[in-house]
Amino acid sequence: MRRAVDAAEALTTRSFRAIGTTATVVVQERSGADAAEHMLIRELETIDRACSRFRDDSELQVVHANAGSAVPVGDLLFQALVVAVDAAQRTNGAVDPTVGNAIAALGYDADLEEVLARPPAPPTALGVVSGYQHVQLNRADRTVRIPRGVRLDLGSTAKALAADRAARRITQAIGGGVLVSLGGDVAVAGPPPAGGWSVGIARESSAPAGEVEQVVAITHGGLASSATAVRAWRAGERSVHHIVDPATGDCVEPYWVLVSATGRSCVEANLVTTAAIVWGEQALGNLAKFHQSLRLVRADGEIFSVNGWPQEATR
Repeated sequence: MRRAVDAAEALTTRSFRAIGTTATVVVQERSGADAAEHMLIRELETIDRACSRFRDDSELQVVHANAGSAVPVGDLLFQALVVAVDAAQRTNGAVDPTVGNAIAALGYDADLEEVLARPPAPPTALGVVSGYQHVQLNRADRTVRIPRGVRLDLGSTAKALAADRAARRITQAIGGGVLVSLGGDVAVAGPPPAGGWSVGIARESSAPAGEVEQVVAITHGGLASSATAVRAWRAGERSVHHIVDPATGDCVEPYWVLVSATGRSCVEANLVTTAAIVWGEQALGNLAKFHQSLRLVRADGEIFSVNGWPQEATR
């Protein structure tokens, strides 16, 4: 990862709304742009059918409806569950898929546009979540069992997984380098443009180029950012957001307002950014074992660059 420089190659970008965020695909071969967009649309439709907690017809809702029993699931949902549990294990439960009830209690029980459109209601009872250890995955028969009353939220890790899958599949299909961004979760595949893929760092992934805080470049893997002010809404008199501390069942009190990281994949990058928000002031110590480049913005505005993340340009 490096500070970005202007690439000499022309890139073609397509963007659209999907899964509650802005989806973007960038290709080096203009002739492949239509195919890349269509492949990304199909990938997001597929992951939404498998993993959405808002769709009554999703596979995940079948797991919820049969909680307490071993439920056979498709390859994609099983992969998403493996990724989610692995993220929980590697972060000691800071990123935990069993926060579904907690985030719904805070009011995020439908697409965010719907949540924002209705009158704010005070949160219902909050408490410690059951924990990822209770998600039983059987690889032999590809089944999952969760306890009765538990609901899963795969939004964070599944979105990053979708970016990785889409970037890899698109470059295999059309050739050339590809960048996929899903609300700031970025995955790249294939040969990069000269100087690497330029990515703007901002609290809102849709921020115009002139309003980003920093621009860096990656040549492989992924880059993710987590923030506490983007997916936010009112719960009664409180302002709340989508990153839940599994230890309390409540949204995290913002110590870091923006964390960005690189990784071997978007999934790898995403798990440390989300975990850092949850860890708060313990993050810098806990992140040492991950050996990933990070940029952390504290609530008071101080910026920390870790493990080779480019320093801010002097203004």
